[in-house]
Amino acid sequence: MQAPKRQPRGLDVNLSADAGRTPSSPLHLLSSLPVCAEPASGRSRVRCCMELVAGCYEQVLFGFAVHLEPKASGDQEKWTPVADFTHHAHTASLSAVAVSSRFVVTGSKDETIHIYDMKKKIDHGALVHHNGTITCLKFHGNRHLISGAEDGLICVWDAKKWECLKSIKAHKGHVTFLSIHPSGKLALSVGTDKTLRTWNLVEGRSAFIKNIKQNAHIVEWSPRGEKYVVVILNKIDVYQLDTASVSGTITNEKRVSSVTFLSESVLAVAGDEEVVRFFDCDSLMCLSEFKAHENRVKDMFSFETPEHHIIVTASSDGFIKMWKLKEDKGVSPSLLCEVNTNARLTCLGVWLDSVTDTKGSLLPAVEPSPVSKQEQSKRKKKESGREVQEEERQLKPDTKNCGLTGNSNKPTKGSSLVSTKKRKTVEMLEKKKSKRKKI
Repeated sequence: MQAPKRQPRGLDVNLSADAGRTPSSPLHLLSSLPVCAEPASGRSRVRCCMELVAGCYEQVLFGFAVHLEPKASGDQEKWTPVADFTHHAHTASLSAVAVSSRFVVTGSKDETIHIYDMKKKIDHGALVHHNGTITCLKFHGNRHLISGAEDGLICVWDAKKWECLKSIKAHKGHVTFLSIHPSGKLALSVGTDKTLRTWNLVEGRSAFIKNIKQNAHIVEWSPRGEKYVVVILNKIDVYQLDTASVSGTITNEKRVSSVTFLSESVLAVAGDEEVVRFFDCDSLMCLSEFKAHENRVKDMFSFETPEHHIIVTASSDGFIKMWKLKEDKGVSPSLLCEVNTNARLTCLGVWLDSVTDTKGSLLPAVEPSPVSKQEQSKRKKKESGREVQEEERQLKPDTKNCGLTGNSNKPTKGSSLVSTKKRKTVEMLEKKKSKRKKI
């Protein structure tokens, strides 16, 4: 049965107890050892700097804190995943997960996005703007979240106030996947309307639409953003950014369920099988493959620490496994640790406690412009009367709220960029006229 349709609105659950409504609820903690616990002394110091988070068909979000403990020799570390929390916030299976330096967000077939504060270990609230299964969630930095759903919408959220800054009708059918360019200026999306769409995030508009022969279900940028891949069933088309054309096609044995770039040229591919393969995007050759699970691999996540390059896999067999990658990607990775959730996993993320916001805000358009800085200083000097009004007349209209991530105080609901600008300009002129009349 389909979940009942909801009217678009902002945050469904209160973000703090101070607002006079129901306070956020704590997660069901399982571990007695706090995150990042470090015993005061002893060689076997335990460190927890990451948390594996995974969603499943059974509507539960799992959290496993990974503890690093040096062996007796002190040469190697022992990786131990410990059950930290479970949370049953959704009323349908989980379909997507994304992580920032503080928050974990999950999307579900119940049409909601739930927010979890990993520092406080509480359920932070729910976003209910979409009317359809949440298909993809992506953070860029710590300030912005982008969501896509089966209602065809792509929404940009302020990840501090949790307001919808922009809602776009992106595809005629479902939005099946989206990916943000490392610069934050471009995004790609694919949908069930057989199109690959490029979005100019600085100006907040569609930049290019490419018709493809079949519905793609995955699109992913490379780490430097010089290439991207589009996945259709078991075919992976490799595109070059400078030409926007296919430079080659990788063929996997089974339908592809997840891809992740390990470097600018090496792509890890998982499908409806037990095997994970590493492909070279330039030569299109398979560098290596290894059996990761006993059932199909549903999702993967790769990240780097100062000492290791790690890939994490989640499978329908219920296991989450961490693998240490070799410098030579032609050599299969070694297993670091594994944990059995006893659930049918659907999505995966890794929350790194040491993450800092190096990317900053999503777009250049969000940063205060010289004009907006002047206006901010003028607002502080409203008491000066006519002098301030005279200076305001010499300023151009505010251009800060352009693009997908304008800092509007109110959530937008699909309003266009032009109409929003016009409305704000008219309101400003009307205020000036009323002030003149009073004087």
